Amino acid sequence: MSRRAPTLEDVAREAGVSRATVSRVVNGIRNVDPAIQDVVRRAIAHTGYAPNRAARSLVTRRAETVALVVSGAGEPPDDTQEAFAARVFTDPFFGRVVAGVVGYLRPHSMYPVLMFADSPQDRHEVLTYLRQGRADGALVVSTHADDPLPALLAEQALPAVLFARPTRQVPLSHVDLDHRAGGRLAAGHLLARGCRRPATVSGPLDVGASRERLAGFREALADAGHETVPVAEGGFTHDSGVAAMARLLAEVPDVDGVFAANDLMAQGACEVLREHGRRVPEDVAVVGFDDSAVARTSRPALTTVRQPVEDMAARMARLLDEHVRGERTEPASVVFAPELVVRDSA
Repeated sequence: MSRRAPTLEDVAREAGVSRATVSRVVNGIRNVDPAIQDVVRRAIAHTGYAPNRAARSLVTRRAETVALVVSGAGEPPDDTQEAFAARVFTDPFFGRVVAGVVGYLRPHSMYPVLMFADSPQDRHEVLTYLRQGRADGALVVSTHADDPLPALLAEQALPAVLFARPTRQVPLSHVDLDHRAGGRLAAGHLLARGCRRPATVSGPLDVGASRERLAGFREALADAGHETVPVAEGGFTHDSGVAAMARLLAEVPDVDGVFAANDLMAQGACEVLREHGRRVPEDVAVVGFDDSAVARTSRPALTTVRQPVEDMAARMARLLDEHVRGERTEPASVVFAPELVVRDSA
């Protein structure tokens, strides 16, 4: 004979409180004393009670899901969604975003739904999904500067928070990094090592973060008397770092310091330097950006500018939660500070 599923009444008896109090804790209503909340949560764990999500949604008027949208406007016209998704899943940056989002959502009994928006039809589906109330809001990670999705979300007054400051002003909250300061950190470290012929592998220059990292790098070098800085543009991938480093070596054979705008490109740069008989860091110092898992597993391990992606993604989820609950009504801008992490490559 199957065991009866625990009820709110069972939890209330176990905790020694009213059924209404248990209901308020289960539904996330915050006017319950924290000590009583702890007692109720222990009773829930002891009884094995599992809230009925459909019934709970009727009370809270929330779907308890969040759309995590990777938006790729401007991708090549012949790009399939499968190819776009493959690039996303092989990028360590996105895995860190997911970890940060889930880290915030899970303790709040909320769940992410992954959606791709790399075409007009996909963007329409995201907007429809949100309008129908199937998710409480959207966390948007854009991969292109001209992405129209943020403006569409704002026009329809749909709750959304962006990862990275949008290039066009929209009334949506966002989190970002001080990328310019990160570029300055990389330049300062290479100069402190005595590099006299520094160069950089930039990210795609239609991306705001890439331009800011490059600007900070150039500014710090200009302050030290380096009026021109050789630049080879990459695409934030390992292979683009390989190709860009090969171009730099052809242009600047005496390069002795390289700043790559992410760790994947820095890893590719190190491989090209080794193939050309250049030791890292003895002959050429290399600094990456992000402090992803790649930085720790590369040989040599990468000196890099840390971007606290997990913390940024968690803050993004928290901002959305605050907007949905009505605790925050105005758009917010939260900017994190970069940090230099010194390892073996520079």
